[in-house]
Amino acid sequence: MARHGGDLVGQVLKNFGVEFLFTLCGGHISPILSGAKALGIRVVDVRHEANAVFAADAVARLTGVPGVAAVTAGPGLTNTITAVKNAQMAQSPVLVLGGATATMLRGRGSLQDIDQMALMKPHVKWAVGVTTVRDLVPTLERALLIAQSDVPGPVFVECPVDLLYDEATVRSLYPFQGGAPKALVQKFQAWYVHRHLKNLFAKTDRVKFAEGRRVAPPEPTPAAVETAFSFLAEAKRPVLVAGSQVVQRPEAVAAVVAAIENLGLPTYLGGMSRGLLGPNHPQHLRHQRKVALKEADLIILAGFPCDFRLAYGRSLNPAAKVIGVNRSAAALKLNRKPTLAVRSDPGLFLERLAEDVERDGDEWVDWLATLRQRDDARNEEIAAQAAYETEFLNPLALCQAVDEALDDDSVLVADGGDFVGTASYIVRPRGPLRWLDPGAFGTLGVGGGFALGAKLCRPSAQVWILYGDGSCGYTLAEFDTFVRHGVPVIAVVGNDACWMQILREQIEVLKDDVGCRLARTPYGKVVEGFGARGLQLEKPEDIPAVLAQAKELAAAGHPVLINALLGATDFRKGSISM
Repeated sequence: MARHGGDLVGQVLKNFGVEFLFTLCGGHISPILSGAKALGIRVVDVRHEANAVFAADAVARLTGVPGVAAVTAGPGLTNTITAVKNAQMAQSPVLVLGGATATMLRGRGSLQDIDQMALMKPHVKWAVGVTTVRDLVPTLERALLIAQSDVPGPVFVECPVDLLYDEATVRSLYPFQGGAPKALVQKFQAWYVHRHLKNLFAKTDRVKFAEGRRVAPPEPTPAAVETAFSFLAEAKRPVLVAGSQVVQRPEAVAAVVAAIENLGLPTYLGGMSRGLLGPNHPQHLRHQRKVALKEADLIILAGFPCDFRLAYGRSLNPAAKVIGVNRSAAALKLNRKPTLAVRSDPGLFLERLAEDVERDGDEWVDWLATLRQRDDARNEEIAAQAAYETEFLNPLALCQAVDEALDDDSVLVADGGDFVGTASYIVRPRGPLRWLDPGAFGTLGVGGGFALGAKLCRPSAQVWILYGDGSCGYTLAEFDTFVRHGVPVIAVVGNDACWMQILREQIEVLKDDVGCRLARTPYGKVVEGFGARGLQLEKPEDIPAVLAQAKELAAAGHPVLINALLGATDFRKGSISM
């Protein structure tokens, strides 16, 4: 039986398959944490509320089950906004449970009492405040379904503190509950409080739980699939560009891979779809996407909108037929209207399109060979640039070494600007759902939270954080969390003592490095203070040994940070996006 409202919250989460609850404790939410723990949900407390949401986001992406974070009222909630917005733009099903002041004390100067609805509504699919204990269960169940449906995204449920504690405790906190008031005003106040509390806890014995479930993805219409098939039959130079939505059904990634292979299309991957085809798939191209899109006569944008990453549609051949597939109607029409717009789960669309395909196997052999030749030529250029000597380490050479050190079951978390941008050209995720980056928001600071969620979901996998030295400052304190909760991740900090992605362009355009310089901070020593292991890497010849040592330490249960001092290159000159 439920002891308090926190037990009701915990039971809903349990019913929906939630295994982890990320939090930073606060008096407003303590019963939620206790209730979840009592039901076997692992409660993981972090050092900043944003990282609770980032961790929940990672869990949602890797499992398809909504990730859940609980934060206390006021500043606890305001601290989550960047992470919530990132989840919204990345279309991750995340539930944020926010504590709030007692229902009768709103607007009366209570601790941490602010208008939380106004704060959250622009950044979530649904924001709602619960006002009675009996409404906790149906409200949370609805929120978890909304988070998963149509275009997935974050939802917010505000849970006032007097709905979460047991009735006796709540009554003891209100006046006029101990003795009979004498003055008329006091009698009226006592009557009002009593009536309010009676309603607050009324009908709690009638609360019923619905069965937790996953929401079915939107299906493409047969007519849309048939039209797309006719386009494909006529194409001489087709290209598939797959975005994060392609893997929004983690349980179906094998079917999506099989569909892409059956279609035989030259394929470019972006966002969470990186790694979908493994490290060396013959259909997968990594470089010169812009050139390919200018030459293609058919372009399938599967969950990839025409935003800044495709130059707002200008990267696409104006004469090409474009099939846009997206869960979002707005994204389908963004900047360039496709020839065929299909509002559907993109992975499911590819499965349906591939069902009746019968290929000879040589339809696009010459076209694919042309793209492969360009890819190989770019890889040779990168290898040549990796051989250049720089002060300390050449970042390209370091990324090559990291790529060689990855185990097949590795998960990569990307958190940084220039160093991580360099890694995206070189480091190859070993399979589906083994790459986590912020998404279209370009948020720095996802590293600690994403790695925490990833390692909890994949305890046997090596989880690597690729940090820039700027971005690592956001979540370095989460090494305390890694140590306390036994989460042995490996972080590689590309330490070039600056915000290089900005510095390179700023100096050239403005002749000024203001705000861009950092120090060669020994980040390894910082994490040692939290109980983790820190390694220093300065010489190219030491790279293999230090990476091997980091893997050994992580295998022994220790979180590890490698502070890798980088030299400067112009590899990504001109890459800044706006």
